[in-house]
Amino acid sequence: MQTFTNYPLAELHKLLAVYGLNIKKLPDNQVIAGSFWGESEAGLVGAALLLRRDTPVHSALHEACHYICMPPERRSDLHTDAGGDYAEENAVCYLQILLADYLPGLSGEKIMVDMDNWGYSFRLGSARAWFNEDADDAITWLQNYGLIDEQRKPTWKLRNKD
Repeated sequence: MQTFTNYPLAELHKLLAVYGLNIKKLPDNQVIAGSFWGESEAGLVGAALLLRRDTPVHSALHEACHYICMPPERRSDLHTDAGGDYAEENAVCYLQILLADYLPGLSGEKIMVDMDNWGYSFRLGSARAWFNEDADDAITWLQNYGLIDEQRKPTWKLRNKD
């Protein structure tokens, strides 16, 4: 599983800066405030994405995509639980896979393997099968909120309406 022990944090910072999301690197073994899952999983507090060297890259991308996909009113009070419904969660998963292709040395394919290894569950048995065969609802959701375009490319915008 790819972590920030072996992946440069600067690359993620460049990718997420356009969304106004700040990365806060914590010392090893410090509790990650705002982490929904605890342990080494990324946390969200306001516009800060908190992580350590042992945080999985897919976890940081997932939490960042929650920030991107939530409406402004939830974003302004954000601490730990991103909230959202089933459709938004699917959109978050889809977007994290798309954004991985914009990180040098990573790809959506690698992130999907990490998602499977972490324990994400999809009806078709894997993140890859879901992404390629069953994610039409996530694509439509992301397009309706202006987060991806018709070619399924990120628009580099935050969700700005409910």
